[in-house]
Amino acid sequence: MARQRIVAELGRPETPEETAARKAASSERYRSSKTFRNLIAALIVCLGIMAVVYLGVPRGTPADIPEADVAASAAQAEKTAGHGVVVPEVPDTWRPNSARVEGGEWRIVYAPARGYVEVTQSFDSPEGWVSRKLGGFASTGATTIDGIEWDAYELPSPVQGIDYALATTVGSDTVVIGLAESTDRAAATTVAESLGNQIRTLREEAR
Repeated sequence: MARQRIVAELGRPETPEETAARKAASSERYRSSKTFRNLIAALIVCLGIMAVVYLGVPRGTPADIPEADVAASAAQAEKTAGHGVVVPEVPDTWRPNSARVEGGEWRIVYAPARGYVEVTQSFDSPEGWVSRKLGGFASTGATTIDGIEWDAYELPSPVQGIDYALATTVGSDTVVIGLAESTDRAAATTVAESLGNQIRTLREEAR
């Protein structure tokens, strides 16, 4: 006859019911422990797969956007306009981000150390074009740079990123120099000075 197990806490042998309850509790603890270990193992496997995928996917720095060829684009713009277009002489450190004709406008965008400078020549610009381009704001004054008179615009709030501009007419065209918020105001003078002779020549040709 099998010897009954004496439980120390009870000071007597277990009853069949107590034995069954003890074994059931032990099995439950085992299953719970196994489930937790399996969960941890699954998480480790998932993290391992993610690491392999992350490290295995080839990555690199985005390709640099090539600088705009201002001279070539200006030649095309002159063919479109049927007359000359302005091309400012700017410091070598200013990167030409774009230069193209779009919607009857010749536009060059330069990126100096901070901000950007946009030079736009509108062909046969209608009356009020400058105001519409600059959000409806009126000129806040005038300035003369290299003999050319420019209307100045200090915009109370940026319009498409621009908060300062100079504008002048060239025959039936209008030229606008626009500066982004963070751009040094001296950049507008730099561009205007470089355009003085070109504007005088274009005005003579337009007569």
